[in-house]
Amino acid sequence: MPEAFIVEAVRTPVGKKNGGLSSQHPVDVAAHVLQTLIERTGIDPGAVDDVILGNTDSVGPQAGDIARLSWLAAGLPQHVPGVTIDRQCGSSQQAVHFAAQAVMSGTQDVVVAGGIQMMSVVPINLAWTVGHDLAFSSPFQSESWQRHYGAEEIDQFRAADLIAEKWNITREQMEEYALASHARAVHAIDSGYFTGQITPFGGLAVDEGPRRDTSLERMAGLPTLREGGRVTAALSSQISDAAAALLVCSADAVERHDLKPIARVHTMTVLGDDPVYMLTAPIAATRRALERSGLTVDDIDLFEVNEAFASVVLAWQKELGVESERLNVNGGAIALGHPIGASGARIMTGLLGELQRTGKRYGLQTMCEGGGQANVTILELL
Repeated sequence: MPEAFIVEAVRTPVGKKNGGLSSQHPVDVAAHVLQTLIERTGIDPGAVDDVILGNTDSVGPQAGDIARLSWLAAGLPQHVPGVTIDRQCGSSQQAVHFAAQAVMSGTQDVVVAGGIQMMSVVPINLAWTVGHDLAFSSPFQSESWQRHYGAEEIDQFRAADLIAEKWNITREQMEEYALASHARAVHAIDSGYFTGQITPFGGLAVDEGPRRDTSLERMAGLPTLREGGRVTAALSSQISDAAAALLVCSADAVERHDLKPIARVHTMTVLGDDPVYMLTAPIAATRRALERSGLTVDDIDLFEVNEAFASVVLAWQKELGVESERLNVNGGAIALGHPIGASGARIMTGLLGELQRTGKRYGLQTMCEGGGQANVTILELL
């Protein structure tokens, strides 16, 4: 079967809510990342077959197929098309999957994949409020949905608490995990691990999310997000702004354009699970990916599990038996932030960078997604 190779990956710094990127237009942020990707690879932009970007809440300045508009805004060739996709938090990871699948099918040779999300500019779930004279505001208010899953609103905060209860994860355990995420992210920043991955923009050159002064005492003083629950804001991913992009190529394109790939896409899976628990799909999806790949947990050198909530990662860790030394080693979304449509590509850029830095071979990435879904990607460093 033909293979798909990742040639380059780049991202902006992750800006915090109303932070250093918040005054920038989403199209400009995405255009900057796309332009940087082309410059770093040296590939003729006219050779690109398609541009696939993840984005959720595609309204206002993120509307109108932002993948296509950002490519054009970067001053890149008009004949190259673009498409914007939404698999919720996994949108840009799915963009990479679609790019790799296009290459592996032989229908395309050079595809740009990534994501853009400016949550300071377009608030989360804003798209759900858009409508004309409607008596309902979310998909969960439809009669068809309620017939199968009941009338109670589906809520990610409730899901995070349900997971903590089901897997017997205490608030104190989640706070210790969150503190470690910040410490790891700060260490990575101070050690320069992210420097080569980041293209500065809008005066911002460093991720803004990690908190150097946080502590278990501060976390313990926060109210829970739900009455009687365990999860607090400190145990949740941060609202953020960012963009990221990767160049995915066929073996023929690598040779023809004299490119040097970083890694090959070894295995890709996507799987659904209980939409009420919503955030548990990475567990089953990881098991399926390992089975399909012929690899075991012990074969994987580095794991990235998106820190939507601390309970999500800790439940996954309990089920898969992965020690902390291989898991989210440079921090995750609790510290670095979660720009929804861009997070998959942001995480993949970091995973590739860490594989290169350490000389490890296999990395596995997964993330929970709205509707009870999860993507898994296994990468093999070349």
